Amino acid sequence: MDLLRLIHGYQFGTALALLFPTPYALATLVLFLWSLGPAIGRQVRTGFLVWLRLTWALTLIPVVTGIILAVGGAKVPSAVNVGGGLTRYGLPYDPSRDWEHWMYSALCLLSLYVIEVLVKGRLIRHQTGLRYLPVATLFLYGCAYMVGRVAVFPGSTPGT
Repeated sequence: MDLLRLIHGYQFGTALALLFPTPYALATLVLFLWSLGPAIGRQVRTGFLVWLRLTWALTLIPVVTGIILAVGGAKVPSAVNVGGGLTRYGLPYDPSRDWEHWMYSALCLLSLYVIEVLVKGRLIRHQTGLRYLPVATLFLYGCAYMVGRVAVFPGSTPGT
């Protein structure tokens, strides 16, 4: 279980963690920046598709390990009282953060699916879909950022 916790909960410990707290958030930020090219040029290149597949992998690894940990009874650190009403990070615990973590994870999966639809041009014209690609990838980055944030910091209702 410790190996699963290590894989699932890896976070950057530098000042750049304010911009991207996890490797997954970094991958989605790069995907957002890279999506500007297809949106402007109206053409998806192989490099973007490879990075999109890597982002899928970086999504599914924490999802699978998180499901295994949840089945084992684990919750996000911000939702667990380790004593004195504090989390392992020394912040007030907030049980509502556990479901928020799940919600943002589900939104990440949904966003990746929407990005795939936009890139392939399934529901709307390919050229039109590429215009919306930066919006979808920015939303994905925001959700990926919040996945890491809600795991550490309490929300507006700590202790309840």
